[in-house]
Amino acid sequence: MKSDSIAVDVPAESSSAIKGKAPLLGFARDHSGSGGYNRGLSIFDFLLRLAAIIAALAAAATMGTSDETLPFFTQFLQFQASYDDLPTFQFFVIAVAIVAGYLVLSLPFSVVTIIRPLAVAPRLLLLVLDTAALVLSTAAASAAAAIVYLAHNGNQNTNWLAICQQFGDFCQKTSGAVVSAFASVAFIAILIVISGVSLKRH
Repeated sequence: MKSDSIAVDVPAESSSAIKGKAPLLGFARDHSGSGGYNRGLSIFDFLLRLAAIIAALAAAATMGTSDETLPFFTQFLQFQASYDDLPTFQFFVIAVAIVAGYLVLSLPFSVVTIIRPLAVAPRLLLLVLDTAALVLSTAAASAAAAIVYLAHNGNQNTNWLAICQQFGDFCQKTSGAVVSAFASVAFIAILIVISGVSLKRH
């Protein structure tokens, strides 16, 4: 006895259709964890920028107001020490003030990275500009540190005398300004590391 059979044609799905459905099966990449981590880094970045601004402004203001006149003088001489007597200290004040101004202007970009933690462009821009600010602030702080060292210790080989025994207040202010500048350098260096880590996690 001959039995009747019914054939059912099932269309085969193309490879492109299968690839299109793959994300529905759970193979799509999840950025939620990375976004939360980057937002935390961005908040820390913002706080560090505030600390760097305070340190840089304190350094520039302290150096810019370093001025001392000794109470004794002669008919032709008056013993005075001021930051503008040395071009290195003038460069220090200008460079650190520029860095402080840049850090203030960078705050809106830091806020953008908090709102959009996965945005690459503002983070990359901050990385490049922070590097330039680090170079400038390090150069200014290092040059001023060399002059402060000579002011404290002098140099017998070149007959440069130490002046800090006479100009104590002047040396104290300049030394404090250099310390604040190096604190700003440390903060900016950490900012660069944060930007690098954040970009690596994108």
